Parts: sequence; C-alpha cells; structure tokens
Amino acid sequence: MKKLLLGLLTLGLTTQFYAQVVDEGTLPEIEVRATNYKYLNSVDQTEAAVPVKLLRDMVAKFDIKSSEFYEDGSELYRVYFYIPAGKILAAYDRDGKILYTIEKFKDVAVPREVATAVADRFPGWKIAKDVYKVSYKSTGETYKKQYKLVLENGDKTMRVKLDEEGIFL
Repeated sequence: MKKLLLGLLTLGLTTQFYAQVVDEGTLPEIEVRATNYKYLNSVDQTEAAVPVKLLRDMVAKFDIKSSEFYEDGSELYRVYFYIPAGKILAAYDRDGKILYTIEKFKDVAVPREVATAVADRFPGWKIAKDVYKVSYKSTGETYKKQYKLVLENGDKTMRVKLDEEGIFL
C-alpha cells in the first residue's frame, strides 16, 4: 500500500515537470474586439439552439472594415447572414457596431418555458413546426422575441404565438 501511494505521489509530481514552457515571442498576436458584446448580451443565448448561437456569433464577430464593400463615406451597411436553419439581417455603422438585426429561424429547438407552456395549455398536442423571430435595436437595448408554432393533434392543427417566457400572445 505504501509503494502504491508513493508511486502515485511520484507520478503526480513528475508530470508537472513536463509542462509546456512558452516563449513569449512565438505566440501570434490576436485582436480582441468587444464592439458587439451588447448585442450578444441583449439577445441572451443561454437557451438558444445551436444554429441560432452559431449565426449570432458570426454576426457579432463580423468585421465590416475588412469586408470588400466597405467605403469610408457610407454610414450604414446591411449584411445578410444565412444558414439552412435561419437568417439574420444585420445593420452596422461605419465603426462596425450593430445598429439593428432582424432574425428568423425555422424548426429550431424551443426553450423549456415555451414547451412547458404549450404542454400545460394544450395537453396531447405536439409542436409540428416552429418559427423563431427576433428583432434587436441598439438604441435602448430593445429586442423582441417571438415563437410562432404549428401544433398538431391527430388531424387537427392550430397556430399559436408565444414570447420567450412562454406567455401566449
């Protein structure tokens, strides 16, 4: 037992000797841009589906100044981002700050609050299709999130609208 403990102690201490030593001159320089952090904080991605997070990250990280259509005299740039699951129209100012976005996603996973609200109000119904819409404006940090759902129960279908908290509209 003593040999086992001493062996584990020795093994634990010796692995630290092989830690990587990094020369300060070998790491590439990176630029951290925090221009659009307010957008990501406002639309809150904690419960968002993976395609939604992916596209929002692309919008927030987009560098308008390095794009081929950037001109010094223009005040507003509208850029479309799309993937099969959704699309975002983002408007940037000349400094690269997001002024507003219009987002639309189809058939993405709905948050727990929305699914629970549907199950409580319409037992036996299932979500057949969903559309998730978001509009964001940088002035006043306002945004609007809405889910449009098509519910099915056998041959019957029903359309409902909910906000992100599961409140029916």
